[in-house]
Amino acid sequence: MELTNENVLGKIISKFGEDNVRDAFNPDGIMTLTTNRETIIDLIQYLYDDEELQIRFLTTLCGIHFPHQKDKELCVMYQLHSLRHNFRIRLKVFFPIGDPVMPTLTNIYATSNWMERETFDFYGIIFTGHPNLTRILNIDEMEYHPMLKQYPLEDLTREDKIDTFFGR
Repeated sequence: MELTNENVLGKIISKFGEDNVRDAFNPDGIMTLTTNRETIIDLIQYLYDDEELQIRFLTTLCGIHFPHQKDKELCVMYQLHSLRHNFRIRLKVFFPIGDPVMPTLTNIYATSNWMERETFDFYGIIFTGHPNLTRILNIDEMEYHPMLKQYPLEDLTREDKIDTFFGR
């Protein structure tokens, strides 16, 4: 079987159902779909184990913050790659910022250990079952997560800036 976005999506939907696989589209030619916390580990394990797909390389695992999406403020995005077929897929899981919990992927991909620690450090997403979920780049005493969009990019009280110098 040739790995195309349509073929892979068909296999995933037949295995997990349309309720667990949503919003499939192909930006830049990469199959991108959304699933949920309950399905993500089984879905990734299926992609890894399936002999036709052989999607066995974790390229990226990272957090994303969408502060204006109610009950979907946080997202964990996974990019996986089949080196054998040169096929890539992107999976996303959205959840509320008040419940920043995801299952760990370290049982499938050892490399996810550091990626999950970085995501925890910058976004505060807790990966249950992770063997050592501690800060990786920031100091332990930090009481916030710097990639959450909680503060304005500019100091709006400054009066010494002239907008024409900044192209506004």
